[in-house]
Amino acid sequence: MKKGFIYVLFLSVVLLLSACGGKNGEQSGEETEQEPFTIGVIPVQTEGAMENAMNKLQKTLSKELDREVKVEVYPDYNGVVEAMNYDKIDMAYYGPLTYVIAHNKSGAKAIITQLIDGQPFYYSYIITHKDNPWNSLDDLLEKSEEIDFAFGDINSTSGSLIPRIELQDRGVYQSEEENKLNSVRFTGSHDATALAVQNKQVDAGAIDSAIYNQLVESGKIDSELIKTIWESDKLFQYPWAVHKNTDDKIIKALEEAFLAIDDQEILDAFGATGFTKASNKDYESIKQAAVKQGIIEE
Repeated sequence: MKKGFIYVLFLSVVLLLSACGGKNGEQSGEETEQEPFTIGVIPVQTEGAMENAMNKLQKTLSKELDREVKVEVYPDYNGVVEAMNYDKIDMAYYGPLTYVIAHNKSGAKAIITQLIDGQPFYYSYIITHKDNPWNSLDDLLEKSEEIDFAFGDINSTSGSLIPRIELQDRGVYQSEEENKLNSVRFTGSHDATALAVQNKQVDAGAIDSAIYNQLVESGKIDSELIKTIWESDKLFQYPWAVHKNTDDKIIKALEEAFLAIDDQEILDAFGATGFTKASNKDYESIKQAAVKQGIIEE
């Protein structure tokens, strides 16, 4: 009787464990629910201005990838680099400089960039208020010690790197602490720089040309109050880059999804008219500029 009871008890435990194992086996044997595909985005505009567009982008990519996609706008450029470096995100929208830093640190791989009027290029502008007497960068720097200047994020290509190099070449800027300007500030975003110039909080500032045009078109900036006094050479547009371990099938799905985007609110958030494919070689000139500045090593 006692042996029979023990045998029944043992059999019950075995059956229970088998049932539990069978359930887990079914879950592991069949397609399991995937983790969300996460995308980090640099703050090309203030976060609130991008929120609706990013929600739309989430929905669009989730549908096309048949998988939940989460898009998060980070408070600064470096945060996106570190998120990729520590495997916190699967994909990122970088500035060109931020991208070459991320590629150098974690192997991030550019796959898509945006088009502006059909071209994957933009410029760095230096802008000033229309009331000011300067019509060129030479005019502005004639009395550089009187000028209050604004950069965007310190890791921005058009809002910091390229105009910094230009001011260095003209002998008026070495660093935030060492320069021949009255003051230097980093606003953190392109729209903040444009508003600082428009509101006469600074004398001049550096900004992404495409984002400047988008701010004008949306009415956030009044073009009648601002003039451009310097323009850089062509810069290759901002890349969307995936984690170095991303599967080729996912990359192809992402490329197809971005190439098909025609929602104007999503495009406007990036000052874009569409998207096209990109690769690491497109950012070689930015890499060399970053090396020149000691930001990365060759």
